[in-house]
Amino acid sequence: MNHRTALGALHIGALFFGLTGVFGKLATSASPTTIVFGRAAFAVLALALFASLAGPGWQRLSAQDARRLLLGGVLLAGHWVSFFIAVKVGGVAIATLGFASFPAFTVILEGVLFRERIRRNEAVLVVLVSIGLVLVTPAFDLQSEATGGLLWALLSGLLFSLLSLTNRAGSGRLPAVQAALWQNLVVGLCLLPFAGPGLNQVATMDWLWIALLGIFCTGVAHSLFVASLAVIKARTAAVVFGMEPVYGIAVAWVVFAETPTVRMLVGGVLIIFAIVLSSRMAAEQPPRQRSLAESA
Repeated sequence: MNHRTALGALHIGALFFGLTGVFGKLATSASPTTIVFGRAAFAVLALALFASLAGPGWQRLSAQDARRLLLGGVLLAGHWVSFFIAVKVGGVAIATLGFASFPAFTVILEGVLFRERIRRNEAVLVVLVSIGLVLVTPAFDLQSEATGGLLWALLSGLLFSLLSLTNRAGSGRLPAVQAALWQNLVVGLCLLPFAGPGLNQVATMDWLWIALLGIFCTGVAHSLFVASLAVIKARTAAVVFGMEPVYGIAVAWVVFAETPTVRMLVGGVLIIFAIVLSSRMAAEQPPRQRSLAESA
């Protein structure tokens, strides 16, 4: 893979990640728990295939690895379920932008849990995300679908941030694809009791959307990300993946006629700028193992 194809693979991966909310909304007959269970099941198959094609590198799990992956899988399940509830309640745009608040949560939680001093540019990031969220929300009315969807999306962002910090605290010994596979397996096992009784009620067409969600928006997107990092710098990859909300909102605009207001667009620009800023700051820091299961 050369630089040009790696950059193309990154953009395709970002597009697939951005389509997460769209496929979730298209699966109209499936509950959020069913969507997440199906996504995890298909993702396990796709990631297992990629791991087998990528060759050796599978590591044995230690007790510490198992505990971390178990906790990460539970957080990932909560993150995905709350995100798809936000999609169902508030729409793709609000869910995507609300979830994109996770860099601000990460800055705050790192300061609390790891006692790291919040730098000036990180404080600016928190302010930008906060202003963006205020602009994204039409009105702060707990009875409105937009506000309810945004609150679920914020919960999704908080859980995603906790997942990122859980993986940061890990040893980093496991390959990223292997960690993602195990965490998706945990997600499926956690949600099977809740999703199982309603699986036979999901329409055939909705299974197609769920399969696309698990295979392309999880397995293929993660695999493209891993493969491209062999050529592309982490800083470049971070900026490209900052386009994820743009892709998702643009497709939802076309498919569902979710036309954003000028105020929402301004808020979205601030949040996306904060994502890119956060990603560039993370890329400038010493590399850490990051689970691929962390994406929406």
